[in-house]
Amino acid sequence: MLMTRWDPRSIWSELNRMHEEMERLLSGNGWRGFEFGVGFPALNVWKDDNNLYVEAELPGFELSDLEIVVTGDRQLSIKGERKQPEIKNGTWHRQERYYGSFSRMIELPESVDPDKVTAELKLGVLTVTLPKREEAKPRRIEVKAC
Repeated sequence: MLMTRWDPRSIWSELNRMHEEMERLLSGNGWRGFEFGVGFPALNVWKDDNNLYVEAELPGFELSDLEIVVTGDRQLSIKGERKQPEIKNGTWHRQERYYGSFSRMIELPESVDPDKVTAELKLGVLTVTLPKREEAKPRRIEVKAC
């Protein structure tokens, strides 16, 4: 059995290395240039008897900055871009909000009618309403007594 001697200094060098790596990742322009393919924007998906709803947090966006596409009857794609504001006669001190493009595609839990999809952006929350296809809507089945 091979035994190595534990050196308490090694943990400090490892913590220091991790600290330096985090500083490198988060320094400069904050998150600028970070790829936000998965996980941005944050999404909620819910349904009622007639519709599916997808809500996305998109503060600072306009509808003209977004592209919403339904592919087939079960895929939703949301793409957009936030442009970096110009600062004239000044320099950035801290920049934690990201700027750039994003793309998010999700598989929907039920079939929807792509011709009837609507989208609304209110107070930084995008709500996409996706009407279910008739065959996807719940039907009440009458039970007959014999």
